Amino acid sequence: MGDSEVIHSWSAPRSLSTSLMYSFSQRDDMEVLDEPLYAHFLRVTGLDRPYREVVLSKMEPDGNKVVNDIIFGPGRKKYRFCKHMSKQRLQGLTDELMKKGKHFILIRNPLDILPSFDKVVPPSFFELGLAELVSIYNELREIGKPPPVIDAAELQQDPETTLRGLCDDLEIPFQPAMLNWEAGPKSIDGVWAPWWYSSVHKSTCFKEAKKYPQPFPFSHYDLLEQSLPLYNMLRRHVKRKSSLLSSPLPPPNLPVPANEKLLAWVGDEIVPRDSAKVSVFDSVVQGGDSVWEGLRVYNGKVFKLEEHLDRLFDSAKALAFENVPTRDEIKEAIFKTLIRNGMFDNSHIRLSLTRGKKVTSGMSPGFNLYGCTLIVLAEWKPPVYDNTRGIVLVAATTRRNSPNNLDSKIHHNNLLNNILAKIEGNNAKADDAVMLDQDGYVSETNATNMFIVKKGRVLTPHADYCLPGITRATVMDLVVKEHLVLEERRISLSEVHTADEVWTTGTMGELSPVVKVDGRVIGNGEVGPVTRKLQAAYKKLTEQEFGVPIPTYLKQ
Repeated sequence: MGDSEVIHSWSAPRSLSTSLMYSFSQRDDMEVLDEPLYAHFLRVTGLDRPYREVVLSKMEPDGNKVVNDIIFGPGRKKYRFCKHMSKQRLQGLTDELMKKGKHFILIRNPLDILPSFDKVVPPSFFELGLAELVSIYNELREIGKPPPVIDAAELQQDPETTLRGLCDDLEIPFQPAMLNWEAGPKSIDGVWAPWWYSSVHKSTCFKEAKKYPQPFPFSHYDLLEQSLPLYNMLRRHVKRKSSLLSSPLPPPNLPVPANEKLLAWVGDEIVPRDSAKVSVFDSVVQGGDSVWEGLRVYNGKVFKLEEHLDRLFDSAKALAFENVPTRDEIKEAIFKTLIRNGMFDNSHIRLSLTRGKKVTSGMSPGFNLYGCTLIVLAEWKPPVYDNTRGIVLVAATTRRNSPNNLDSKIHHNNLLNNILAKIEGNNAKADDAVMLDQDGYVSETNATNMFIVKKGRVLTPHADYCLPGITRATVMDLVVKEHLVLEERRISLSEVHTADEVWTTGTMGELSPVVKVDGRVIGNGEVGPVTRKLQAAYKKLTEQEFGVPIPTYLKQ
C-alpha cells in the first residue's frame, strides 16, 4: 500500500462520465472511485433520491473524511481516478480537494444532456451543475492549475485522439486498453447504478453519436437558455475541437492584437467581443437591412460626430425605419463604449443601426416589432492605408449602383456591390478598386471617394452614383480654404490615368495618396505637393475643435 496519484474528473450528469470512468478502469495502473462525495452531498443538502438511505448507509457521509481517508488515502496502484459531479463539491469541504492531485473537466452540450436527464431527477439549474463546473475551472486556474477540458462529443467522434490528448495533459501514458470494456454492471459502480447506468451497461466502448438527435423537450427550454452560455464558456478551453461546423483553420492573427479584448455595444448593453452578437432574426442578418457610419476618435473627441449622425438619421428615414433611438441615446452609447474601452485617440467606430429584430423570418418591415438594434463597435485602428508612400488602385468591371436601382446617398449595410469590386481589387493585388458609373465615368472606389489633380485644378466626381462622404466634404472645404480651384464634374478613367495627383478620402483612411492606377504611374509615382498640403491641413483640423468631446476624457 502506498500513495496513489489522484486524478479528479469533474462533470455534469449525463456527460459520459461513467463511460470515461470505465475507460480509465481498464488501465493496469489505475483504481477508480465512483462519486465518493455522494453521501456527503445527500447528507448536507437533504435532497431525496430513490437510493438515498442505501447511499448514506454504505458510504462515508462526512465529506472531509472522504477527502482525507478515501480520495487521498493509501492506494494499491500508481493512480486513483475519482469521478466527481460538480454539484457535489459543497462549501465546507477541505481546500485539499482542489489543491492536491490532477484535475480535468468533462463537458457536454446541454442540448444532449437534457433530453434524458429527468429519468430519475427533475432537471434544474442546480442539478445540472454547470455553474459549479465553471467555478471549479476558475478556482483551479486561480491557484495555478488550469485543468484540461474535454468535450463528450469529442470522445464519441474520436475517442483515441481525445484520450491520448487527455493523457498527455495529465502527464500519464496512454494505454490502448482504455478504448474498450466489457458490457454489464461493474464492481466499481456506485449503488445508484440501477437507476442511472442501464444504457452505459450495454456499451463496450465510446460509440459515435447518432447522426440525427432526438427532439428537444421544450419544457426544458428555459434551462437550456440558462446553461448553454456556461457550456460555451468552458468549451472555449477545449484544445482539440472536432465539429461539423468548426473551422479547420487556426485562429487568425488580428491586424491590431490589442483588439482581441474589447467591449462593444449591442442593443442596449455593453458586452465582450466574443459575446457581441445579434439575433438570427435581426434585419441585418435577414437582408442587410441596416445603416451605418464610420467615426474616428482624435485626442478625446469624436470627429464630425454631428455630421455623421445627421447622415445616419437621414439614411434611416429614407429606409422608413421606425422606433429609432434618439440622438442623445446614440451619443450616450458611443461615449459609454469608448470610455469603457479607454479609447480616446487613434481609434475607429463602426456605428450600425439595423431595422431591428423580426417576429418571424421574412422581408417585410411589418415583421419588425421590437425596435431598432444599435451596434457600437469601437476598435484600436490607425488609418488603414499607407498614407506616406501611397496606394495602388485598379479599375473594376463591377459598376456602382445607379440611383435608379439603389440610391448611394443611403448609407446602408448591403455592401455586396462594393464587395464584388473589392474582390477584383484583391485578385489584382491592389489596395482598392475604382468603380465606374453606368456611363463609364469614375464614381468612387469600393470604400472611398476620389479626387484628382490636373494642372493645378482639383477635380472630384459628382455624388450621384457615390456616397457623398463626410471626409469628402471636409476635404472639399479645405481645397477652397487653401485657395485651390475645385471642380465637381464627370471624370473619365483616362483622366485618372493621366492625372498629376490622385488621392482617396474616407474616415478609415483619411487622405490616401494614389501612386498607380491600372499599371499607370500617377505623376512621378510619389505623393504630390497638393496631396501633402491637404493631408497637413486635414491633420491640423483633427487636432483642433472639429469634434465632440468624450465626457470624462479631460479628467483622466
